[in-house]
Amino acid sequence: PIGEDRIRIKDEDGREQPTGEIGEIWMMPAGGPRSTYHYVGAEARVDEDGWESVGDMGRLDAEGYLYLADRKADMILSSGHNIYPAEVEAAIESHPDVRSSAVIGLPDEDGGQRIHALVETTQDLSLQTLNEWLSDRLVRYKHPRSLECIREPLRDDAGKSRRSRLREERLNRFSKPVDS
Repeated sequence: PIGEDRIRIKDEDGREQPTGEIGEIWMMPAGGPRSTYHYVGAEARVDEDGWESVGDMGRLDAEGYLYLADRKADMILSSGHNIYPAEVEAAIESHPDVRSSAVIGLPDEDGGQRIHALVETTQDLSLQTLNEWLSDRLVRYKHPRSLECIREPLRDDAGKSRRSRLREERLNRFSKPVDS
């Protein structure tokens, strides 16, 4: 933060997180709530002390620098683990045949959600090949359990992937009854 602006990182129960721990980012501008910005695309939540959050997740380092992790709404809960799609996407995008990726959570009867990867690639990859690539980059529970190779861009002109839209499209496609 600059000047008198302040940032806190809080866990799901509203407790302030120690340095280096990921949690929800809460901000307090020097001039008080809503005094310095308007966030386009979301409405800020305000806690009982006037701190504001738009649902971004991140951590502060020992020098007070903020590192963004992901959006709270995009977090995947799989078998009791909180998984940040941006971390999985970065590992997938380190593969030489991958142009871009988007990771979403799809319903899973056993674990709540399963990790589904959409991969814009120059050639098809198998799930096994991708997970072998990821074996030295991510712990096993963060590996995708399903994979969709596509040729069209996953990101818009601003460089953003709309995970919620991609997730809804897959939920609608997979939940439609099959004609018999």
